[in-house]
Amino acid sequence: MSSTYNRPSITLELAQTIVREAVAQAAADGGAYVVSVVDESGVQKAFARMDGAPLLSVQVAHDKAYTAAGFSMPTDGWFDFIKGDEPLRVGAPTGIDRLVAFGGGYPITVDGAVIGGIGVSGGHYSQDMAIAQAGLRAVDAATAG
Repeated sequence: MSSTYNRPSITLELAQTIVREAVAQAAADGGAYVVSVVDESGVQKAFARMDGAPLLSVQVAHDKAYTAAGFSMPTDGWFDFIKGDEPLRVGAPTGIDRLVAFGGGYPITVDGAVIGGIGVSGGHYSQDMAIAQAGLRAVDAATAG
């Protein structure tokens, strides 16, 4: 019986590339956002706060990335997941520390394994989602081949 296991994790290089691509999309769109990339354990790996991005967006972006990596699902999926279950609807947002139940956070996966998460904050959650998805395209480009 083994007492350890191996778990894939995002590299610093890929995390920084994701942040760079998300920031490039945000700049092209004319917004000011915060982008956070965490590893598979929810520890921040790469980060950017664009000039003019709201201060509170720092925590929100990190919590979105943390939620996405920790539950292996996009943050926008939480609303539908809890809306029909009264104990979860009432308890999850207040009882699960750092849970974000609106869009802007995605797990980062490679070969079916969650290697991290991305969270974006600074606009409406639909805008945050678009910026995060731009960052995720870097994962596809880096792992293609």
